[in-house]
Amino acid sequence: MTKKKKLIKATTIITSHVNTDFDAVASMLAAQKLYPGSVIIFPGSQEKSLRDFFISSTSYLFNMADQGSIDFSKTSRLVLVDTRQKSRLPHVSELFNKNNLKIDIYDHHPSMEGDVTGSFEIIRQTGATTTILSALLQEKKIVPSPEEATIMALGIYEDTGSFTYSSTTKEDLEQAAFLLSCGANLNTIVSFVVKEIKSEQVTWLNELLNEMTLHKINGVDIHISVISSPTYIIDLAAIVQKIVRMESLDIFFAVVLMDNKINIIARNRIPEVDVGKILSGFGGGGHSYAAYAKVDNQTLAQVEHKLIERLQKEVKSIKIANHLMASPAITVEPGTDCKKAGNLMTRYNINSLLVVDKNKNSYEGYITRQVIEKTIYHNLSHLPVKEYMNSETRYISSDADVSQIENIIIEGKHRILPVIDNGLIKGVITRTDLLNYLVQHNKTLKKNDTEPGIKKNAKKRQIENILYQRLDNRIKQLLLKIGQIGNELGFNMFVVGGFVRDLLLHRQIEDIDIVVEGDGIEFAKVFAQKEGCRINTHRKFGTAVIIFPDHFKIDVASARLEYYTMPAALPIVEKSSIKLDLARRDFTINTLAISLNPGNFGTMIDYFGATRDLKDKTIRIIHNLSFVEDPTRIFRAIKFSNRFGFTIGKVTSNLIQNAIRIDCFKNLSGLRVLSELKQIFEEENPIPAIRTMEAYGLEKVLHKNLTIIPNTYQLFESVNKILSWHDLLYVDEQYPRWSVYFMALLNRCSFNVCEKICKRLNVPLKEHGILFDMRYKAEKQLLLLENSSYPISKQDLYWALINFKTEYILYMMALCKNEDIKKAISNFYTHQRNIKPYIKGRDLLKIGIAPGPVFTTILNQVLNAKLDGQLKTKKDEIKFATEYAKKNKLID
Repeated sequence: MTKKKKLIKATTIITSHVNTDFDAVASMLAAQKLYPGSVIIFPGSQEKSLRDFFISSTSYLFNMADQGSIDFSKTSRLVLVDTRQKSRLPHVSELFNKNNLKIDIYDHHPSMEGDVTGSFEIIRQTGATTTILSALLQEKKIVPSPEEATIMALGIYEDTGSFTYSSTTKEDLEQAAFLLSCGANLNTIVSFVVKEIKSEQVTWLNELLNEMTLHKINGVDIHISVISSPTYIIDLAAIVQKIVRMESLDIFFAVVLMDNKINIIARNRIPEVDVGKILSGFGGGGHSYAAYAKVDNQTLAQVEHKLIERLQKEVKSIKIANHLMASPAITVEPGTDCKKAGNLMTRYNINSLLVVDKNKNSYEGYITRQVIEKTIYHNLSHLPVKEYMNSETRYISSDADVSQIENIIIEGKHRILPVIDNGLIKGVITRTDLLNYLVQHNKTLKKNDTEPGIKKNAKKRQIENILYQRLDNRIKQLLLKIGQIGNELGFNMFVVGGFVRDLLLHRQIEDIDIVVEGDGIEFAKVFAQKEGCRINTHRKFGTAVIIFPDHFKIDVASARLEYYTMPAALPIVEKSSIKLDLARRDFTINTLAISLNPGNFGTMIDYFGATRDLKDKTIRIIHNLSFVEDPTRIFRAIKFSNRFGFTIGKVTSNLIQNAIRIDCFKNLSGLRVLSELKQIFEEENPIPAIRTMEAYGLEKVLHKNLTIIPNTYQLFESVNKILSWHDLLYVDEQYPRWSVYFMALLNRCSFNVCEKICKRLNVPLKEHGILFDMRYKAEKQLLLLENSSYPISKQDLYWALINFKTEYILYMMALCKNEDIKKAISNFYTHQRNIKPYIKGRDLLKIGIAPGPVFTTILNQVLNAKLDGQLKTKKDEIKFATEYAKKNKLID
């Protein structure tokens, strides 16, 4: 018969929570000195590192016992340290049912649902519970031994993050100093607190990072990682803490399935959020800044779903606008000239002004010092601020949270944000105000590419895989070679602009534009020498064109900035950085760059929110005087809008209207306008672009009397159909496509207006004939055909049309209202225009006909007979020519 184990009769028991940490261990040791004769019960599930530590070195300091070896019937006092949550004390749960049990509690956690109520409690907001008990020992003049002091100091160091956590108090530092004076060994403390991550822990750290997702809940950034492990992860809490520090996270939840249980570890750096309260919903708890919960009998998906629900319920928006704003706001009227607005900025030492119409009591927009200085530079400071203000009238209320402010100022790139309540401007928040707030609160700027529920992205994005997936092998190899050669020369190499835009839009890439941070011409020379190419250089602009043996071309430019000496002038060019090079471009969608240097290949750089505008399908200007400096950008805005199906942004649209209103085109070269119009008319379907131009009144740039009426659009539609028909059947036929639309535009203009338009555009002599002389001849010939009796003979049709080039034939077809005539012209173009006699002058010589004008007459007669189907072969033609010559006595 087995002898029954004798139970320990313990009147006072000291214990703490499951998953014991160093603070709990140290607190039990300190409590033991306050309660002589007490017995310590260690809960199960200690961390492996703790268990090893106790067994190897300090177990002799504790009067310990297993819960199964204690006679609870004799226990009259229960001392709880570092917790009062009943759910975290399952090893002493039977004691809570005892009558007359005294419960003493020492804890630094905030009150929560499910707390045990003690007959004696000391609850203080300190960084560690050990701090509370150490202060009691010091007060009672109980001096711990050096070994005891070391364990107690270790508890304080761990729970305060070596005094770096926001929960650290003055008392924590004082008690650490007291324990050091008692002989605490810092070398021992460091060996436990400063934990080097082991190789297997690095694996889990990477796993947590890879699975991290961002959730925006009521304006607060919350990151959650959900993973599973078949084995126990040692020091998981330390790994979580390291991630929080590495990634500068405000709030992080690690949801980890291991040992068939789901563990939730939370860390938080925002005072307004309490993760302990959030995890109380899972039966866990902790501090507002650090908490833990263990969940049974649920899946990871269920726990994650419930966690997000808890967050949505418990996380409140952080309302800071009222505290952040400057008041009163300095404002100007829309009619105030730019010079006076600049003086106001100087007087109040500010960089932006709200534009407010006091008569209507409405916020109209804002204007910046940068724009004011540009107007002064271009002698436009006499104009009112409404002409150049940013007219996006976004604002917030005084109870707005930081996320709302960030969305507008950082993502929307606003310099100033009004705070408006009930129609009244209460104050303003500037970009500097927001940055100062973020710095003071240890926050990082919001990343433009980061969206709720997706993994973190930055302004720089690696798209190497996209390059490999969407480019053919030749282009990929060229980009790699460009990066390698540039790297050898010490240059930073980028492919930029339309190449990157079209790559992201899944469009065919037509041009490769390379920007070099360095000497672009030197790079082009070295590249051409190594690859067997030739180059054309333009030293003034720092550009070069690399031309391959098969005539494939790459454009190369030194990174440069541009400035304009006057509105509509050509720019002055200087060398600069990639950022300034991109800043000189027309629209945000054309400001993307991809690094080509080895080690950084495939990194896409977005300084101006281009990826956002591509996603939103918006054409947005980079700075407010862009159209004043180069009005041709207006045509490009319309061209890109039409080509990609994008919308011109509100501010950009307002600035287009302003540039037209103040006639920025008056100093613009006509050839530059003509070039832009040609590009628009070369588009597959330019009609929507033409409608947009008319909506802005751009046709008046050509001539004040030029009007586009509904009949003109009907003609444009007809042109579009005819050109689509032609380009489908005659793929290799080259002709100036733009000219057909241009002729249609001028169709109803008087001779005088057409002449003045050609003069305004400085139309070259050759193209003057297309738009002016030959167009009139084509219209006159079409009128003759339409008024002639039908059917028209093949001979008459041929000689009526043979002297007109492709563009005029297509124009006549589009203009023709008679379907029979249109079919006849189509038949001529398809079947007759290329009919020629087989015989030549030498054949007539052989027949015996003397050279002279008669050769032309005979050959034309042969052609007429051939058009009528009388002649099939060269033999037939020689016979016909011989008979004709005999009949007309040209030969015997």
